[in-house]
Amino acid sequence: MDEKQQTPNNLIHEASPYLVQHAYNPVDWYPWGDEAFAKAVAEDKPIFLSIGYSTCHWCHVMAHESFEDEGAAAVLNAGFVSIKVDREQRPDIDEVYMSVCQAMTGSGGWPLSIFMTADKKPFFAGTYLPTQSAYGRVGFIELCTNILRLWDDDRQSLLKNSAAIIDHLSKQRTQSGAPVDTEVLINRGYSNLKGSFDSTYGGFSQSPKFPSPHNILFLLQYSKAKGDAAALHMAEHTLVQMYRGGIYDHIGGGFSRYSTDGEWLVPHFEKMLYDNAMHLLAYSEAFSLTKNQVYKPIIDGIATYVLRDMRSSSGGFYSAEDADSEGEEGRFYVFGYDELEAALSLDELRLLEQNFGVSRQGNFEGTNILHIMGRGDDCGAILQKLYDVRDKRIRPFKDTKISISWNGLMIEALCRAGEVTGNRDYIDSAKKAVDFILEKARENGELFGIHKDGAQPTKAFLADYANFANGLIALYLATTELAYLKEAKSLAVHMVSLFWEDEQNRFYMTRKGDKELFVRPKDEYDGAMPSGTSCAIRCLGSLVKLTGDADLSGMFDKAVAAFLSTAASIPSAFVHFLSSLFDNTVVHRQVIITANKDNDEARSVYNRLLKEYRPFTTLIFYDGSAQAKAIFPELSRYDASKPFAAYVCENFACQSPIYSPVELIKQLGLAAE
Repeated sequence: MDEKQQTPNNLIHEASPYLVQHAYNPVDWYPWGDEAFAKAVAEDKPIFLSIGYSTCHWCHVMAHESFEDEGAAAVLNAGFVSIKVDREQRPDIDEVYMSVCQAMTGSGGWPLSIFMTADKKPFFAGTYLPTQSAYGRVGFIELCTNILRLWDDDRQSLLKNSAAIIDHLSKQRTQSGAPVDTEVLINRGYSNLKGSFDSTYGGFSQSPKFPSPHNILFLLQYSKAKGDAAALHMAEHTLVQMYRGGIYDHIGGGFSRYSTDGEWLVPHFEKMLYDNAMHLLAYSEAFSLTKNQVYKPIIDGIATYVLRDMRSSSGGFYSAEDADSEGEEGRFYVFGYDELEAALSLDELRLLEQNFGVSRQGNFEGTNILHIMGRGDDCGAILQKLYDVRDKRIRPFKDTKISISWNGLMIEALCRAGEVTGNRDYIDSAKKAVDFILEKARENGELFGIHKDGAQPTKAFLADYANFANGLIALYLATTELAYLKEAKSLAVHMVSLFWEDEQNRFYMTRKGDKELFVRPKDEYDGAMPSGTSCAIRCLGSLVKLTGDADLSGMFDKAVAAFLSTAASIPSAFVHFLSSLFDNTVVHRQVIITANKDNDEARSVYNRLLKEYRPFTTLIFYDGSAQAKAIFPELSRYDASKPFAAYVCENFACQSPIYSPVELIKQLGLAAE
């Protein structure tokens, strides 16, 4: 590294670990901000915008090939103002320019490469670009050189498509006036999933194969609502096949981002917090519904990984771990056969061959990715030996920023895992994360989006409010601590005031008055993770069922009605939203337990009911306190002075009070534990 590379660029003081990774590139990077745009105006230069994230393999490849290359850097530094953006820190910027890329090229992905004017208007978009032209693909240096020539000699030609793209993206999606039948829409979403289901390996695509746990959650609900065995089979078959494949880390726990093949064997080795949160929730709900013991070690494996490797000392959860270590993808996770011979006895190696498919030739570039071929539960001690060996290796890079949105997903998942397994440590961990966020990532009632020690917090988006509020609701249910439900309701009210637009009749990703980008982005499709809009609607629905708040009820109905026609266009792209519609078609039940909060018998039966799969039942523990009366005003008539009473209500009618926990369990049709 020469003297120039030893001098950091403008990214050196950024909060994002991804940006700091590029601080010693020879490219004169700027973070997104006024300084970069002012420089572009003053020097009449176009802007090169590069968007990626810390655990993106091809982002690293392009960085090594182009951004660490003196020749490419010289072209960028001479002719452009270069801006680096972490998509996880600024999902709004990523959403807008990814839409540009998809509109211009028909596809997208990361790294995202955008060329644009100083007023943020794009005129060229692409993804990974090799440094030099080869195999019919234009090289990065040649592309930059051609853009600069056109910028100087024929700028109007260069910019001619920009206005059309911006006009296209700026037009709001029109709402259909035709009514949408919610049951028909739910059934269409189910039919879409059924039509794309891989009956051999599970999942809903071929290769690469993305897990999409929210599809599983929808199928579990569908099976419960409709008594549909096929829906349950699709969910369970996918869950089992994913676990048996290499996408699950059988040595250290947790799931990788996705599988590069159709059999779940070869993962893209990065591990994301949001993926593992959604997987943890899906396996927990499947365990709750089926009582199939195969799911419990998977739940514990995911939770163990997250609590061991992804939790900060303050209680919040880190964002991701990279796919690469020591410059190679998957190096940390795979084993050569000679390594296995050195670490294990002959008998242990034979067991591993029989049960986890290892061989001398390997299944990934001459090495072995462990995947279950036989009985995985026969090899616990062997896997522990391999964990100890692997633990001495150089770990992949860990992105230590704390996303409030992703933490909200993990908080909810840990609460549900704790409820269904009886492991209260999971719930305690969720509580620590919530308390940390309430103390460190909130100011004057407003959330931040990203927290990182020693750095300025970033602004929050719709998903931050929605997912954290859902996490708070889950923590209330797991603990019955009313303060968490009160916080969730306060955040929901704030969320509506910041992100809902009556004129457009929709939620937006960014808050009102935010004019930083040329179009205000939306967060609506349920893609790699559920959308901010789906999660916001789910949050409102949960609060309405718990508190009966009339204002939130009106807001929920309005948001659902407005989003129905959007979801009707491609139901399979809005599956998490469809999960919120079941209450419109399924009879909802409310179970209210009244007792003193420290009544062990009442707490025991409450926790027993939490273990059950109850997507269409609202469970409330009411202790008659002043705080409870304030949050549950409709329950103030209930007398909580008796040792135990329970009220079961369905379809706006309540049955006679039940004064025995045993009788309540019996009336609900549950087996005694």
